[in-house]
Amino acid sequence: MLRRPAPAPAPAVWLLLAALLCDCGVWAARANKHKPWLEPTYHGIVTENDNTVLLDPPLIALDKDAPLRFAESFEVTVTKEGEICGFKIHGQNVPFDAVVVDKSTGEGLIRSKEKLDCELQKDYTFTIQAYDCGRGPDGSANAKKSHKATVHIQVNDVNEYAPVFKEKSYQASVVEGRRYESILRVEAVDADCSPQFSQICSYEIVTPDVPFTVDKDGYIKNTEKLNYGKEHQYKLTVTAYDCGKKRATEDVLVKISIKPTCTPGWQGWNSRVEYEPGTGALALFPSAHLETCDEPVASVQVTVELETSHIGKGCDRDTYSEKSLHRLCGAGSGTAELLPAPSCSLNWTVGLPTDNGHDSDQVFEFNGTQAVRIPDGLVSVNPKEPFTVSLWMRHGPFGRRKETILCSSDKTDMNRHHFSLFVHGCRFIFLLRQDPSGEKQYKPAEFHWKLAQVCDEEWHHYVLNVEIPRVTLSVDGVSHEPFSVTEDYPLHPARIETQLVVGACWQGGDLRMTQFFRGDLAGLTIRAGKLTDKKVIDCLYTCKEGLDLQVPEDGGRGVKVQANPGRSVLTLEAEDVGELEKVLQHVAYLNSRQFPTPGVRRLRLTSTVRCLSEAACALIPPVDGSVMVLQPEEPKISLSGVHHFARAASEFESSEGVFLFPELRIISTITREVEPNGEGDEDPTVQESLVSEEIVHDLDTCEVTVEGEELSPEQESLEVDMARVQHKGIEVSRSNLGVVFTGVDTMASYEEALHLLRYRNWNSRSLLDRKFKLVCSELNGRYVSNEFQVEVNVIHTANPMEHASHMAAQPQFVHPEHRSFVDLSGHNLANPHPFAVVPSTATVVIVVCVSFLVFMIILGVFRIRAAHQRTMRDQDTGKESEMDWDDSALTITVNPMETYEDQHSEEEEEEEEEESEDGEEEDDVTSAESESSEEEEEGEHGDQQPANRQQQLEWDDSTLSY
Repeated sequence: MLRRPAPAPAPAVWLLLAALLCDCGVWAARANKHKPWLEPTYHGIVTENDNTVLLDPPLIALDKDAPLRFAESFEVTVTKEGEICGFKIHGQNVPFDAVVVDKSTGEGLIRSKEKLDCELQKDYTFTIQAYDCGRGPDGSANAKKSHKATVHIQVNDVNEYAPVFKEKSYQASVVEGRRYESILRVEAVDADCSPQFSQICSYEIVTPDVPFTVDKDGYIKNTEKLNYGKEHQYKLTVTAYDCGKKRATEDVLVKISIKPTCTPGWQGWNSRVEYEPGTGALALFPSAHLETCDEPVASVQVTVELETSHIGKGCDRDTYSEKSLHRLCGAGSGTAELLPAPSCSLNWTVGLPTDNGHDSDQVFEFNGTQAVRIPDGLVSVNPKEPFTVSLWMRHGPFGRRKETILCSSDKTDMNRHHFSLFVHGCRFIFLLRQDPSGEKQYKPAEFHWKLAQVCDEEWHHYVLNVEIPRVTLSVDGVSHEPFSVTEDYPLHPARIETQLVVGACWQGGDLRMTQFFRGDLAGLTIRAGKLTDKKVIDCLYTCKEGLDLQVPEDGGRGVKVQANPGRSVLTLEAEDVGELEKVLQHVAYLNSRQFPTPGVRRLRLTSTVRCLSEAACALIPPVDGSVMVLQPEEPKISLSGVHHFARAASEFESSEGVFLFPELRIISTITREVEPNGEGDEDPTVQESLVSEEIVHDLDTCEVTVEGEELSPEQESLEVDMARVQHKGIEVSRSNLGVVFTGVDTMASYEEALHLLRYRNWNSRSLLDRKFKLVCSELNGRYVSNEFQVEVNVIHTANPMEHASHMAAQPQFVHPEHRSFVDLSGHNLANPHPFAVVPSTATVVIVVCVSFLVFMIILGVFRIRAAHQRTMRDQDTGKESEMDWDDSALTITVNPMETYEDQHSEEEEEEEEEESEDGEEEDDVTSAESESSEEEEEGEHGDQQPANRQQQLEWDDSTLSY
């Protein structure tokens, strides 16, 4: 008999089934609960002549509210939740927009809104957000936005520019009969932005059948010995090709003149020498020889000049903060830095523009409209006591108006200048007004110096020693006396506070700035109460690079040597050309910095030869070369230690507090290339290997900042043993944002100082955790370490929960950490912060165990009562002995209380071992409460336990139903 097929489930059943299978609940398809999700970072490439950006990874926004894909097969109407409606780009002047390609998949693309030019801007960075098409349960618009993802787009270059030669024509002269390694160099440049199309890959001599060749770097040399009688001059046409095979728009003409055989001049020198940092002195002319063409020479004078004015502030110097440099040079304490590098505690220079072209030197630019107010109390100058003003300045001829470098004036009511330092044309002027005194008489008040250095647009170091009535000025280590001194009356008595300003002067009566400075300033400091001696001034100005000469014992007889204080100019004079050559071959370049500033140092050698007739008989052409200081191997400063730990609240509230970096380790490494040894040197397939090597150097700053909310001085602080830290020469400045350690010292000293940093919180009840970040740097931020983050958690302890019924109460030996908490508003917290009592995993285990314990207690009590009643009935019926029962259906059940107690004690021991291995400290109150609870139990039930234990183990559970 055929049966009728069962009717298909109603559509509502399928809809219910689909809703149950969704991980978001029954109403997930109707409510917009989730935000769209994007990758945190996208990298894109776009070509100049294209507008579509190729992204990696592709731009796809995901949303957990997306509809079920199998819903359509069941003919169920599903809302549009989870579809992506659009993308929004954030940023100023971003020439891109983002569009949605497929709403259901969230796929989108980014394209340019205008034509891009790689030569104007090579890359762009902006943020993007996705928003969905969601609506609320009532149908109202409820679109959600994703987080902001960062997009980096690089503009690829198109080879649109051809090479162009730097010079319209080139000329050179050679002596006949010689083959030159290099006669001259032609050089072309390309305006394209990419290395592929902006680099010149080859040069070519277009003129046929000439005895010259040019290499890929543009150096032209002769392929055969030249003959003056055959040809006096060669004219060559040279062209250039970039790496995209594009030829120069215009070829260049090269004229090479042939001279007779002998021409006086220097031979055997290299126009370019490379200096590797840390290798000591490098000889500049190791094979130099002066050709005099056999003329009778009476004397020779040679001057070697090293040009370093484009490096840093005139040459390569240590780029530590000015305050640290004063301390290194022996100036001691008391130096106040008015233009420090911006930090969390020294933030008044944040708004000033800086010149980033000076390595890590902190150079501030003043354009005639900017000034900075110095915080009150940073420095105090008493006209009756000596003080020193030190600064670096670069200033040009900007007219005849006053430009104030430093000014202390009335803060309100009046416009009196108490002391100021300013320039007026090429004059350097210092004003100091005496405080009101009993006698009114003229005293020296204004000191004038007229110096070319003030307006030559070069860096110079100024040190002003003030000890009224005498004021001395040192410029680049050379002392200058004022050419004019003006006297004035002391100031009138007035109880008005003063305002110290850099870059202008504050007019308290007009409430505005005036006499703005135009130029560059660096290292502006005031040292109150003391003068700076000559030794410290020379140390502050002395370069770390220069010319070095170590005259050999077997040479240099009769050679006079003179050098300037900066070691940038060296003069040699001798009658014997051979002896002078020996000395010149030992002239070297030396840079004593561990991490020198890379770049080119120009070198020039000029010579004057005199014959026996006391006249200049031979004209020696000057020699121009360069010293290329290579990029030093950058150190990688690494901070390591414990990133996360927890301590009891009592430790935070104690006088010692909690040490933040107890196991901090600071190391620095560099990566070197190691060439293969042995037979592998000749094998081109053998590659060089990289080796990491640990090095030792100083640090000058370590900054500890608070993550999240600032420190609240009323209840928390960061503290350090100042005596021990300052003994190491490290200074500490604190604010609500953190702590800054400054001063040039070893990495080991900074380790010890940071080990002493403690965090205290004397109101830790409201504290759950705190996060801190540590960053250390060297050379005023030139080399920066990794960000070392530390999170400290507070372990809170409280009394066990108390229950009304002792039958349902939790035994005290079961995790006394399971407690109730009350927040600041008085509400009960069933589950406080996971770090407030125990870790989250332990909490789950405790809840499960307690629930199981309550169940087993009720079950055990019920069984005990049933067994006890059965025993009483057996006794009433006259059973003689407990040994006469039929044990065929005997069931023995262990007391669940004892089982759980033993099992729970083992779990507690395992947890304590794991916590001790993690280095976390738990409060001893848990063990104390557990012991007291066990003692109370033994006191209450100890007498009944021996008599009733056997009876409790022998009940019959056949009457129990489960």
